[in-house]
Amino acid sequence: MLSQLFIKNIAVIEQASIDLEHGFTVLTGETGAGKSIIIDAIHAVLGERTSKELIRTGAKNASVSALFTSLSPEILEILEELSVPLEEDNSLLIQREIKSEGKSLCKLNGAPATVSMLKQLAPLLLNIHGQHESYELLSPEIHMTYLDRFGELEDLLLQYQSSYRRLREIRQQLGALQMDEGEKARRLDLLRYQVEEIQSANLKPGEQEALIQERDIIRNSEKISVSVELVKALLSGDENSLGLLSGLSQATEEIEKNGQFLSGLQAVAQKLREAGFLLEDADQMLRDISVEFDPERLEMIEERLDLIYRLSLKYGGSEEEILQFLEDAQVSLKKIEFSEEERGALEAGYEAEKQKAISLARELSAKRKAVSQEFSKRVKKELNFLNMPGMEFLLEIERVPLYNMGCDKVQFLISANKGEPAKPLSKIASGGELSRIMLAIKTVLSGKDRVDTLIFDEVDTGISGEAANKVGLKLEEASRDRQVLCITHLAQIAALADHHLRIQKHVKNGRTFTQVEPLDLEGRKQELARIIGGASITELQLKMAEEMLKKA
Repeated sequence: MLSQLFIKNIAVIEQASIDLEHGFTVLTGETGAGKSIIIDAIHAVLGERTSKELIRTGAKNASVSALFTSLSPEILEILEELSVPLEEDNSLLIQREIKSEGKSLCKLNGAPATVSMLKQLAPLLLNIHGQHESYELLSPEIHMTYLDRFGELEDLLLQYQSSYRRLREIRQQLGALQMDEGEKARRLDLLRYQVEEIQSANLKPGEQEALIQERDIIRNSEKISVSVELVKALLSGDENSLGLLSGLSQATEEIEKNGQFLSGLQAVAQKLREAGFLLEDADQMLRDISVEFDPERLEMIEERLDLIYRLSLKYGGSEEEILQFLEDAQVSLKKIEFSEEERGALEAGYEAEKQKAISLARELSAKRKAVSQEFSKRVKKELNFLNMPGMEFLLEIERVPLYNMGCDKVQFLISANKGEPAKPLSKIASGGELSRIMLAIKTVLSGKDRVDTLIFDEVDTGISGEAANKVGLKLEEASRDRQVLCITHLAQIAALADHHLRIQKHVKNGRTFTQVEPLDLEGRKQELARIIGGASITELQLKMAEEMLKKA
């Protein structure tokens, strides 16, 4: 359940810490005091889209924290899957910070989290039922979800949706294989030509770079040969000169002769000997180098490079890209060549999956029809209790082609007056009627709900008198095995609550502030009297409030 809510810098609420109890809690206050802001804050902490407009004027950031305790095993399992650290008391602290600049931040038990993680947890933590959700009743798409929840058909629906999803995937695969014979023949010819052209080239990765290097050597072979012969002559000498090697040898001998007289000459001699060894190595390496101009080899290289260049224009800029194109073409070729065999397997799979989906859809439809009368009967009974005795409530189930929800379209129909034909809710229901119809449905579904906290936002819209009292009794009934929070303007409902919070605003130094405070018995009497009679509270109104609390 929701044990604590902490709000900071949200609209007119500078800071509010709200402790909540199990059972039935009401929140009351004058119009504009900030009741709807609390609902906005709860929406924010559960991952709903937020706006920077929520941030209090003058503040840079706003934040909301919600502490949930007594978590169900299902929630604990999801938290473990999400790698959220678990507390010893099995509690969950959700924090969300809204920034005027940059993205909002989310945390679960102190660990960073995403908005999608909050949204995954939200339906298991609490449900908010407000005017907005009541108006969702005008959309027939939502009606089937209520019927499926009542009949506990969600697991069967998931089985069907899995089969239907697989059916669509196979249909898409079959569509990808659709190709007329002429197009198929043209595609096969092109792929076979491309595969043959690349395969016959027998390409190797890095071949182009190696050929360019070899071509440059052959093209410059004469220059290389002249340079090599010149350096060999400089090193070894010719008929006109001794050469560097001989000269260096003589220099070394001269230095060594006098090394005994000057110690520094020994080091010079050592350096000259090392230089001689290096020059001898270089001379030997030059004698091993032989470069010849080979016009035939050059022509072969040019032709090979031209082939690689032409292939690169068609299939990719490098040997690796060309070979990857070859691999992809071979896969496509094989796929088309074996497409008939693949098509046959897919068609067989499609028919089998289609029969499975049809079977599940029919089973789902039959069970929906089986529970629809009981659902209609139970809702009508609740509507009768909520001072709508003449209202007929029916379900219209229409058979349609397979889609994501099965083969049914479900729509709620009502007749507000006896003898009148039943019509869709959107045609005849008023705002107050929608609120009570929603409450009736939620009461019927209360045993099927997995959440421990229900929040009703102004479910009393458009009602008064005995009807308001009946709504209050239904909310009290719903709170017997869970936490129920209700924002209300009616004394009849507020009097029936186990706990009462007052939302009040005041002005200080030209700024508006909102605070939330729990009320004791005397405070509840004062607040009920205010709701009954307005700002000027009389003794009679206080007595009426006291009587309502005693009666409750």
